[in-house]
Formats: sequence, C-alpha cells, structure tokens
Amino acid sequence: MRVITNRFHACATCQHYQVQKWASATIYRCSRLGYETKPHFKFDCWQPKENVLQLMKKEEIKRRNNHERT
Repeated sequence: MRVITNRFHACATCQHYQVQKWASATIYRCSRLGYETKPHFKFDCWQPKENVLQLMKKEEIKRRNNHERT
C-alpha cells in the first residue's frame, strides 16, 4: 500500500503558527497549543492557511488530470 504524504503539512503553513520577533531572539509558537514549535514540525491538529488550501487544491486538480491521461 502506498502512503500519500502531504508536502504542505508543517507548522509554518498552519493558521495557528505565529512568529514573534524580539531584539534578542525570534520565537516560533502555536497559538492554539500555546507552546514553542519549529516551522518544520508536524502535528495532527494542523489547519492550513487559506493560501495553502488553494495550492493543495491546485495540485490535486493537476494530479488528477495527469492520471486521466494514462
């Protein structure tokens, strides 16, 4: 069985991802969970930003059209 992974799924593409810049440091955090995270981390509570949803839809349409030709 082939597992399809979502290349967009990461904290940096989530609605709850925040970047807080201070003079001494930059903090990446999840406003929903309330703790620091990293841009590449992945959690099950992921809710993609609107622009990411549009990209995902665009890729799905492209992928479907490519499969229909074969």
